[in-house]
Amino acid sequence: MRAYLDFLNHILEHGVKKDDRTNTGTISTFGYQMRFDLSDGFPLLTTKRIHMKSVVHELLWFIKGDTNIRYLVQNDVRIWNDWPYAAFKASPDYRGESMERFVENIKNDAAFAARYGDLGPVYGRQWRAWDAGNGTIDQLADVIAEIRQNPDSRRLIVSAWNPAEVGQMALPPCHTLFQFYVAEGKLSCQLYQRSADAFLGVPFNIASYALLTLMVAEVTGLRPGTFVHAFGDCHIYLNHLDQVATQLTRQPRPLPRIVFKRTVENIADFRYEDIELVGYDPYPPIKGKVAV
Repeated sequence: MRAYLDFLNHILEHGVKKDDRTNTGTISTFGYQMRFDLSDGFPLLTTKRIHMKSVVHELLWFIKGDTNIRYLVQNDVRIWNDWPYAAFKASPDYRGESMERFVENIKNDAAFAARYGDLGPVYGRQWRAWDAGNGTIDQLADVIAEIRQNPDSRRLIVSAWNPAEVGQMALPPCHTLFQFYVAEGKLSCQLYQRSADAFLGVPFNIASYALLTLMVAEVTGLRPGTFVHAFGDCHIYLNHLDQVATQLTRQPRPLPRIVFKRTVENIADFRYEDIELVGYDPYPPIKGKVAV
């Protein structure tokens, strides 16, 4: 994962200070690309521990087409809690509840979760049920079918950026579009990410889309190829500079690998228990606050 550390150094060396919607402030630069050969191992950051449980459950949540955080919090995944909690605090029903109480209510009260746990038509909705006016489009299923039938297609694309619905989303999609590519029996994927929180978000995004590529390769009978990660606005929040400095002192360790514990033919049939991470030996975690 030297490529990721080079990415951080690139932002620090070439970035400029910019304001942002969270009023935290960033060092930002525009345009970058990383490439990961998936035959070299699974590109999960080793210079700090990444919570792989959250990566897997979030990806399964996307694949299910779900947009309510209840599934995530019931599986102890916290990465999406800040946005619905902020919306709840702005509502007339807020009575000073802590984040912990809010999460417990989401987890245990279906009616409360239905009212305050939904994020709007975010990733999963666009992947699996894009509103076409006279029906919905299952982009992910369509692309997998096309990979099987016409692997040389240059239209193997799934978009999460729906201009008609961006205003209804708790957070407009940062990872906006991905494209598959098949050659010599291998499946590759390129992701375009419009906005990249380099310290907190990007390590999750790399792992998530690398895992998605492995899963799609599995159900289409292909070998994993390359994951290409392309960026628009690449930024380090000013309150993450010390954490980044710590991370840059650490030398990457050997990459782990992913093992699928059973044969899966339909992308929607993957379960958390099917995915095993083997040989992960990271440095300790480095905490940082999410900018909301």
